[in-house]
Formats: sequence, C-alpha cells, structure tokens
Amino acid sequence: MEMVPIARLRTCFGEKFAVPRQPGLCPSAWGRLIFEPEFRSADAVRGIEGFSHLWLIFGFHLTEDKGWSPTVRPPRLGGNERVGVFASRSTFRPNGLGLSLVRLEAVRLDVSEGPVLDLGGVDLVDGTPVFDVKPYLPYAESVSDAASGYAVEAPTRHPVEGVENLEGFSERDRQVVIEALSLDPRPAAGREEPDREFGAMICGRNVRFRFEADVCRILGVT
Repeated sequence: MEMVPIARLRTCFGEKFAVPRQPGLCPSAWGRLIFEPEFRSADAVRGIEGFSHLWLIFGFHLTEDKGWSPTVRPPRLGGNERVGVFASRSTFRPNGLGLSLVRLEAVRLDVSEGPVLDLGGVDLVDGTPVFDVKPYLPYAESVSDAASGYAVEAPTRHPVEGVENLEGFSERDRQVVIEALSLDPRPAAGREEPDREFGAMICGRNVRFRFEADVCRILGVT
C-alpha cells in the first residue's frame, strides 16, 4: 500500500508544546484542512456538510524519524509507568499514524485552495499531514458503556489568570489559550520548578506563562 497525504492542516498550535493530548479538550481550538492540489475537487467533499464531526487519519510528522517503541510512558500515568504502545495513543508507533475526531464548522470553496474544511476542537500541530477524512457516525461509534483503562477521568483543569495580558488576540483565540493552558501542558520535570517560566506558540504568538501552585498565570505575549 502506498499512502500520500491528501491534505495539510493549518492550526492554532505552532508547536507540539501545549497541544491538547486528545481532541475536544480544547473546544475553541481551530484548524483549516487544505487539500493537496491533486485532491482539490469539490466533488470529493460533496455531502460532507451534513456531518457535524469528522475522523482525521493523520501522520505524526514531527516524530517520524524517532522510530517506534513496544512500550511507552503515557502522560496520564505521570510518565513513570510503561504500557504497550498499542495500549496508548503515543506518537512512537510503527506506522506513525494518528486518529482524531474534530468538529466540522464550515465547508468553503476557495479560489486558490479549492474546498477548505474549517474545523474545531483540534488537537493537532500546524502542518500535520492528513491521509484520510471520514464522517463520524454517532449511532455506530458512540459507545455509552465503553471502558477506558487507565484513562478513566477527564484531565484536571486549572484556573487561568492574567488573560488581560493577551493583547491583540481575538475572543476565540483568547479562549484557545485559556483552554490549552488550563490543561497544564508542562512536562513532568517542569512541574518540579514552581517559578519556571514557559512559552507556547499558540495562535501565532508566543504566550508566556508560569504556574503558581495550581493556578496558571499568563505573563504576556511576544
């Protein structure tokens, strides 16, 4: 089987740091799916506007050169306990493929880019290659009694202060920053340095922040 990207994503996350670890955790996070030239056919997306959510099959392009590992340390287990790679959503997979469920907000026909899909609830970094798009079917794919192993509870959210320092951001982009930082994107080692300042490329700006106890304080943007 030969696979080539059918599209690329332009998203509000300029780097891996601060990208939500699952789709939907940052509802305001936005993205635009732009098809590669050979797939820019309005016929290829005919009827897609009738679906509220889509599955994206994408590639972990920023870690594809690192190979795969049979065991990984999921962040949900504090990064200290190993599980099998197929019992995780780790990026270090044999084929480097990921699956993400996103909200379809609009379908636009651009003169130069062909059909463009406006997406919400995105958990993918800018530039991510997409290999396929499929509609989400709630009657078949929403399982009310499903078990979720070691990831039973939704991640803890922290208060975010200093929002007034987000100068120049639109209201939606402010919400993206708040939602992303409330999930505490710091690596485990960084959480042991309470005064450490971090920066995350969100919505085209470097958002500087630090945690004071359990509160995230936005320091400014550059």
